[in-house]
Amino acid sequence: MLELFSSGLFSLWLRMAGVPDPVRSVNLVAVTDTPWMVAPGEPDTTVQLTLQQYLQQLSKAGLPASSQGVWLQTGSAFLASNQGTTPLPAASLTKVATSLVALHHWGPNHQFETQVSATGPVENGVLQGDLVVHGGGDPLMVWEEAIAIGNDLNRLGIRRVTGSLIVTGNFLMNFETNPQKAGALLKQALNSTTWSEEARYQYSTMPRGTARPQVAIAGPVQVVTYGIDLLPPQTQLLRHYSLPLSQILKLMNVYSNNVIADVLANSLGGAQQVAHQSALLAGFPRHEILLKNGSGLGVENRISPRAVCAMFAALQRYLQPRNQTIADLFPISGVDHGGTIDYRKIPNAAVVKTGTLNDVSALAGVLPTRDRGLVWFTIINRGTNLDGLRDQQDGLLQSLINRWGAVPSVPLAIAPSTSARAAAASLGASNRTHSVRSAVEVNTYQGN
Repeated sequence: MLELFSSGLFSLWLRMAGVPDPVRSVNLVAVTDTPWMVAPGEPDTTVQLTLQQYLQQLSKAGLPASSQGVWLQTGSAFLASNQGTTPLPAASLTKVATSLVALHHWGPNHQFETQVSATGPVENGVLQGDLVVHGGGDPLMVWEEAIAIGNDLNRLGIRRVTGSLIVTGNFLMNFETNPQKAGALLKQALNSTTWSEEARYQYSTMPRGTARPQVAIAGPVQVVTYGIDLLPPQTQLLRHYSLPLSQILKLMNVYSNNVIADVLANSLGGAQQVAHQSALLAGFPRHEILLKNGSGLGVENRISPRAVCAMFAALQRYLQPRNQTIADLFPISGVDHGGTIDYRKIPNAAVVKTGTLNDVSALAGVLPTRDRGLVWFTIINRGTNLDGLRDQQDGLLQSLINRWGAVPSVPLAIAPSTSARAAAASLGASNRTHSVRSAVEVNTYQGN
């Protein structure tokens, strides 16, 4: 970092982060750095005063300061804290840990694979046997994705199945994790004559001209848990690949989807493994994170405010050399709409994650400022007036912006390469379903 400071690159780096004056403060050496864990120290006097005023407002509402967690830092510089190293019920801030471990385990471009096979020949558009779907843990298999699979089966000449729909592996559909129910939803999606109103609506959001699949399956849904290799001989028809992991995480975090988070955490080895790995990756003490699941449902999920900031910073460090930022995983105020930050008064260009339980309201992320560059923050409140707590969180951030100045646009250091809307629009894209065999090969297959 000292070499960077002594070169002309540092001023360029600061400008990318929205900081106009590279010699404003010694602390600016680390303004856009994504630090390892920051130790508590002497707080910034003005920031601590702002924090105390915030805590006093909560106290007047009957909320003791001992139940409120706040951590603020910029680069490697500690700014202020209240219960900053104490594990507190973190609600959906837990998804920051799940995102961090998933990204390191699979990489941002990883795609989950769903395989579709047949146990018999295809004659005159009729599969004389069973249709077998082997799930690969895709947490975002939804109506649009299933419609794409159905249309590819039609392109292979398959319009009827005399046998059953057999579901194996780790398969879920429309966030339904029960494989029997997930299979029933898939069976419905493959045949447009049986669509529900919800399915018809989701189809209406797909590109104009998208075909309506017609794959009528005569038999019931069967769930097989003993392995695909023990089924009758099959011919593989399709391989369907999910959205890239970074887009799945973006949608998970924008809408705070608990099922996606729990499915990913379970695939990673469970909540304890996520907690252990996130502490290692972000460099904070293991006792500052206690997890029951990967989503944050339940007050048993406890994370210190400092640890949340450390995980955000670890994600940014991982993504920067891969030409992505944390805004590719989390909602950015003023850009992403339709999720949990709608109707909030969070300053524009802040990249955040929200968290909510019956008596918990949390907000964390990074706030770009004119004078202090990127300010990493976590706010965890205990109380039941959730709307009031959200308003006061937003007010605290606005107070900091009033003190340090807003940035005119999203700094490049946290600018997204895509949006949640673009990721959602990619659901059902035909280029992620690959035919293993041609229509001619499928229709000449005789089951041997």
